[in-house]
Amino acid sequence: MVLIDVKNVTKKFVLKKEKNVTLKEKLIYRGKEKSEEFWALKDVSCQIEAGKTVGLIGKNGSGKSTLLKLMTRIMYPTNGSIKIQGRVSSLLELGAGFHTDFTGMENIYMNASILGLTKKEIDQKLQSIIEFSELEEFINNPLRSYSSGMYMRLAFSVAINVNPDILLIDEVLSVGDTSFQKKCINKLKELKRQGKTIVIVSHDNHTMEILCDEVIWLNKGKIVKSGNSKVVINEYLDFMAEEDGIRLNNQKQQQNDESEIENDEVQLSNEEEKNRWGNREIELTNLKLYNDKAQEIYYFTSGEKVRFKINYLMHKNNEDVVFGIAINTIDGIKCYGTNTEIDNIKVEKLSSKGTVYIDIDSLNLIEGSYLIDIAVHKLDGTAYDYQVGKYSFQVKSNVHDVGICKLKHEWIIQ
Repeated sequence: MVLIDVKNVTKKFVLKKEKNVTLKEKLIYRGKEKSEEFWALKDVSCQIEAGKTVGLIGKNGSGKSTLLKLMTRIMYPTNGSIKIQGRVSSLLELGAGFHTDFTGMENIYMNASILGLTKKEIDQKLQSIIEFSELEEFINNPLRSYSSGMYMRLAFSVAINVNPDILLIDEVLSVGDTSFQKKCINKLKELKRQGKTIVIVSHDNHTMEILCDEVIWLNKGKIVKSGNSKVVINEYLDFMAEEDGIRLNNQKQQQNDESEIENDEVQLSNEEEKNRWGNREIELTNLKLYNDKAQEIYYFTSGEKVRFKINYLMHKNNEDVVFGIAINTIDGIKCYGTNTEIDNIKVEKLSSKGTVYIDIDSLNLIEGSYLIDIAVHKLDGTAYDYQVGKYSFQVKSNVHDVGICKLKHEWIIQ
């Protein structure tokens, strides 16, 4: 049985670029204000069956919250229709429908009545709401004295105790302490077992995968894909990783273009200088990354071949030279580091200007962002030029494993 039927829904917002503050301005510029149309949803259709838990995912501005608000009838579509059967309870914004001058107790009665409960029904559920919120000590205090976490506890407790047929939740599960988040998730699982229909908007993909039977992925107001939660979420993560990689790639190439001045000297900001030291007798001027097609690129698929190209300038002749490189996670965990001494590569007869290449046949890192350290120093460690975390790249993967590196393995179950 279909409880929520969304047919060809489109939602348009008119965004005014100029704000007329005074009455005089409003009269003078009436009808002349500059504005533009923003289409939050474009011809969206979906059906949500009774007893299903469905997640809405997508990056900010994709139309998730707009679709949820249309389901609650807080707003109405520009075109199309939404048909809903059953009592709806919604938790769209933190403390929506609450008044900060009223006590927690008064807000329970006010909010629950907005959600359709009679005073008698609220009286019967009052103790359950207070106990779930764990706010017994503060329930008679004005809401303005509550923290954001306490706000969320109270709002969530009211929303789930009105015995809804349909529960709509928007970006609230990440608020509050860890123990209460677990309590909320367990309560949602209980409602799911009871056959309630739940629609959730969240950026917590792990929670969405655990809770949801199906997921709808929205992008720029359109449905990209819907179906099994694990399958859709993995495709969404791949898409986001690739977008991040392309953006990083464009930024890095632009930075490289800007830094390539005639004398090949690199001018660093004070902030960058903090992570660079050495006597500069040999100077590392830049680092570029290439794929196996010799294309300059800064996002890779896990397992892909990578070439690191380091350019250097030698301002003073030296024969005691070691080149090194290290790859780190963005939180500082060293994934791998090596240098020419470790690899028994003898560096000799350097020209005044040259290039060092490091080839990695298989970049076996898990999905994520990585920082690169590059260095040139003496055998005893004295630094000519040591640069920490100035360069970065992105790795994407179709397998969403955890850790740092990918280890070849196989499962044997007998």
